Amino acid sequence: MDLMLKDKVFIVTGGSKGIGEGVSRSLAAEGAIPVIASRSVAASEQLVKELLATGRSASFIAGDLAEPSQCQAVVEQTISRFGRIDGIVNNAGVNDGVGLENGSPEGFLSSLHKNLLHYYSLVHFALPYLKESRGAIVNISSKVALTGQGQTSGYAAAKGAQLALAREWAAELLPYGIRVNAVLPAEVLTPLYENWLNTAFDDPEAKRKEITGKIPLEKRMTTKAEIADMVVFLLSARSSHTTGQWIIVDGGYVHLDRSLT
Repeated sequence: MDLMLKDKVFIVTGGSKGIGEGVSRSLAAEGAIPVIASRSVAASEQLVKELLATGRSASFIAGDLAEPSQCQAVVEQTISRFGRIDGIVNNAGVNDGVGLENGSPEGFLSSLHKNLLHYYSLVHFALPYLKESRGAIVNISSKVALTGQGQTSGYAAAKGAQLALAREWAAELLPYGIRVNAVLPAEVLTPLYENWLNTAFDDPEAKRKEITGKIPLEKRMTTKAEIADMVVFLLSARSSHTTGQWIIVDGGYVHLDRSLT
């Protein structure tokens, strides 16, 4: 299926690692131009170099997206280089473990600043260009927004807000033909997830088997490519009448009956 994305330009925050890397690769494979916005300079430069070497297009803009001025700079530099913005994938963030018992009001506010503020800031500054392109936005949220996890109030609040913003922006941007959706990963073996397994448990492999045993479809974790392909489909004109939706790509982990496992 041709997703009709050739030469279209998409900003992908945190686009060089984990799910963001998967999105960047999937966009490039469709002939689109991922503009990676990230603090991870080495990983971003390496990914861009790799994509360019295979004849695909990609670009990298460094910056700390927690600062609104950096979000504005990402938009301005993207327009300067490419002259257009066709969509945004809000993905960057970290499950920083700021809970009620192990956190503080200051830590909670910092977590929201890291995980939520740039979702708004980037879209705010990019909006004039998204109106021109009748673009699309995808917020990467998390199953934590629906299920909770424990000991991560800041991250959970941010992820829940990202879902609310997807619905709110879908409503607000209807007059401009801008579609907004959210994708919710559950158990995806990203480098951050693997680091959590390796540092939080004495037997990481046993914990991994325990988790995958509870995933109904094929008893395995979702791959970052599977998340990415859904994101790219939602960015494309092939999903032209889909907006305000929360899409859960998780092998049935959140919603199917636990007796199935």
